[in-house]
Amino acid sequence: MKTKLLIIAAMCYALAGFSQKTEMKSAEKALKSGDAASAQATLDGIQGMISGADEKTQANYYFLRGKTYADLGKKGNNEAYNEAITSFKKVLSLEGDKGKHAAETNQQLTSITADLVNSAVEDNTNKDFKGASEKLYLSYTLSPKDTIYLYYAASSAVSGGDYEEALGYYEELRKIDYDGSGMVYKATNVESGEVEEMEKTQRDLMVKSGTYNSPKDEKTPSKKSEIVKNMALIYSQLGDDDKALAAFSDARANNPDDVNLVLNQANLYYKLGDKDKFKELMAEAAKMAPDNADLQYNIGVINMEQGNIEAAREAYSRALEIDPNYVNAQLNLSTTYVDQGNGLIDEMNTLGNSKADIARYEELKSEKDAMFRTAAIILEQSLKVNPDNQSVMTQLKNIYGALGDTESFMRMKKLLGE
Repeated sequence: MKTKLLIIAAMCYALAGFSQKTEMKSAEKALKSGDAASAQATLDGIQGMISGADEKTQANYYFLRGKTYADLGKKGNNEAYNEAITSFKKVLSLEGDKGKHAAETNQQLTSITADLVNSAVEDNTNKDFKGASEKLYLSYTLSPKDTIYLYYAASSAVSGGDYEEALGYYEELRKIDYDGSGMVYKATNVESGEVEEMEKTQRDLMVKSGTYNSPKDEKTPSKKSEIVKNMALIYSQLGDDDKALAAFSDARANNPDDVNLVLNQANLYYKLGDKDKFKELMAEAAKMAPDNADLQYNIGVINMEQGNIEAAREAYSRALEIDPNYVNAQLNLSTTYVDQGNGLIDEMNTLGNSKADIARYEELKSEKDAMFRTAAIILEQSLKVNPDNQSVMTQLKNIYGALGDTESFMRMKKLLGE
C-alpha cells in the first residue's frame, strides 16, 4: 500500500512539472507575439509552484519572467522594472556568471538601465521629478560604477521638493566619496565654426580628418562642494539648522575659495537672525569676488536695514560701478536719501513758531529738499536706461510730489498712464 502511494505522489509531481513547462511555453509564445500582459498573467499563475521545481526550470522561469516584465516596463508600466530586475538577478543567483542565460541576462539588465535613464530624462522634461529620481536611483543600483546616476537622482529629488529623499542620496554620494569632476573634449567644426563636444576618440579622429580643428580638453569642476552645500540647504529647509551650519563649515574647510559656499552660509545666518555674522560673511565674499554686483547690493541691503546709511550707499555705489544698469541698486540708493530726508521731517514737525525754530525749520527743509533732489537725480539716470520701469517712475512721482515740483510730478503721472 505504501509503495502505491509513493508512485501516485511521484506521478503528481511529474504532472506538476509538466504543467509548469506547458504554461511557460504558452507565456513565451504570448511574449513573442507582443502580448506581454497575457505572458505576465500566465507566469504569475504558476509562480507559487516554481519554488519546488529544479534549478534549471526555475532559471528558465525567472529568465522568461524578467523578459516579460522588462517588456511591460518599456510599454509604460514603470513598476514592472523592479520585478524584471529582481527576476534577472534570481537567474544569475541560480546559474552563476557562466550559466545558460547569464550573457543575455546581463544584456537585459544593461538594456533596462538604459531604458530607465531615458525614461528619467523624459520624466524630468515632463516635471515628474519623483519618477525621474526613482528611476535614476534604480539605474545606479543596477550599475554602481555609474555614480552620476545617483547624483542626478538627488538633483531630480531636489527639483521635486522631495528633500528627505534627496538628502539620503547626497549622504550616499558622500559615503562613496563622489567627486563628479571630469574632462570635456571639444573641437571647432571647420565648416560651421561652432565649438562642439564629443567623445575623445571621436574628437581626435575628426581633428585628424581635417573636418575639425582647435581641439581643447576642459576639466569640469568637482561636485563635492555643491553636494555639501545642497545638504546644508536641505537641512535648513527641514529646520535642522545646526546640521546645516556644520555642513557649511565642513564644506568651506574643503573648499575655502568657493564664494558660493560663503554666500549660502551667510544667507543661513541671515535666516537665523544673526545679521552681524551675515554682514561679516558678505564682506568676506565681496573680497573673494570684488566684481560681483549682487554681492555689493546685498551688503548694501543689510547695512541699510541696520541703519548704516553711509556703508549702504558705498555698497550700492560699488554695485552700480560694476553694473550701471542695476535698477534695484539705483532704487535703494535713492531710498537712502529719501529716508534720511524723511527723518528730518520728523524733527521739523516738532519745531514751534519762535524765530530760532523758524530758522531751524528752514535749514532742515533745505537739507531735506537737497536729499530728495539727490534721490531724484539717481532715478532720472536710471530712467534713461530703463524708460519703462514702473517702480522708478512711481518713486520719482512721490519725490517730486514731496518737493512740490508740479511739472515733474505731472510728467511722471503721464509716463505712468495716470
